[in-house]
Amino acid sequence: MSELEFLASTAGVYLPQGTQIVDPKLAMDAQSVMATGANAGIPAFLANYMDPKVIEILVAPMKAAEIIGESKKGDWTTETATFPVVEATGETSSYGDFNDNGSSGVNVNFPMRQSYHYQTTTAWGERQLAMAGLAGIDWATRTNIASILTLNKYQNKTYFYGVDGLQCYGLLNDPALTAPITPTAQWSSDTTDALTVYNDVSRLFRRLIAQCNGTIDQNTPMTLVLSPAASVAFNKTNQYNVNVTDQLKKNYPNLEFQTAPEYATATGELVQLIVKEIEGQETATCAFTEKLRAHNIVVKASSYEQKKSQGTFGTVIFRPFAIVQMLGV
Repeated sequence: MSELEFLASTAGVYLPQGTQIVDPKLAMDAQSVMATGANAGIPAFLANYMDPKVIEILVAPMKAAEIIGESKKGDWTTETATFPVVEATGETSSYGDFNDNGSSGVNVNFPMRQSYHYQTTTAWGERQLAMAGLAGIDWATRTNIASILTLNKYQNKTYFYGVDGLQCYGLLNDPALTAPITPTAQWSSDTTDALTVYNDVSRLFRRLIAQCNGTIDQNTPMTLVLSPAASVAFNKTNQYNVNVTDQLKKNYPNLEFQTAPEYATATGELVQLIVKEIEGQETATCAFTEKLRAHNIVVKASSYEQKKSQGTFGTVIFRPFAIVQMLGV
C-alpha cells in the first residue's frame, strides 16, 4: 500500500490501487471545464416590482338615476305596479233657481307597468383565493364588486331603454313621449354659432311651455340632458365673448345640466329638457323592486357560490308632457 492509500484509509476513505484524488491535467489548463450552464444574471422575477395598488378598468358612467331620481316600488314578489291617474271633469251652465244643469266629477285611469327580475352568480375556490393572494388581490372581494357592477349596469340600461316584450319602458323610448323636434343646425358643426345653439334650446323651452299649458315658467327647476360630445357646443361664444352656458343660466336660473353617453343614439345626438316636478308631483322616476338582494352563500367541497338579484320597472313617466326632445344636434 502506498503512502497516499494509507493516509486515505486511515481517514475512512478507501481508494483502490491507482486512483488519483486530483486530475493532473486540470493543473495544466488555463481554465477548468464548467459543470453548469452559462449564466450572467439572476432570475427575472427577483428584479420585478409588484405594485400594491390595483388599477381598475373604467366603465361608462351610470347616470339615469342622477338625471331623474330613483325610488323603490314594491318588492321582489311584485309582478306589476299600478299608478292611478285622476282627472277632474266638469261643465257649467247658466244659473237659475230651479235649474240643475252642469256637473262635476272625476275620471280615473290605471296605467300599469311590469317588473323584470334578473340575477348574476359569483364563485370562488380556496386555491384560487390563495393564488390570487400571492399577487395581493382579494379575489372574493373583487368578484363581489364585479357582480354589483354587472347588476347596476343592467339596471341603468333598463332605466334608459326598458325591457323588450314587457310594459317596462325607459326614459328614451317610452311610447308616451312626444316626438322630438329637429334642430336648426347641427350643433357640432364649426359653422353653427352660439346664438343658433341658444335659440334651439329656447325652442325646446317654448314647446315645453305649450305642452305644460302654462303650469311652468323660466324659473321652474328643469334638467337639460345630452351626451358629453354634444355638451361641448355650450362652450361656443357669441360676439360679446359670452358662451351658451352663461346665457342659459342667466335666462333659466334653475336649469341644471346633465350628460349621459346614452344620448348619443344611433339616429343622432338627442337632447331632452325635463321639468323636475309640477305642483309637487315628480315628472318621472327610475323604479326598482329590489336593489342588490344577496342570496345565501353555497358552500361546496372546496369552493363557494353566491347569487345576487335585482328587479326593475324601468323609468316610470308620470307626466310625459313635461319632457320635450330634440334629435340630430
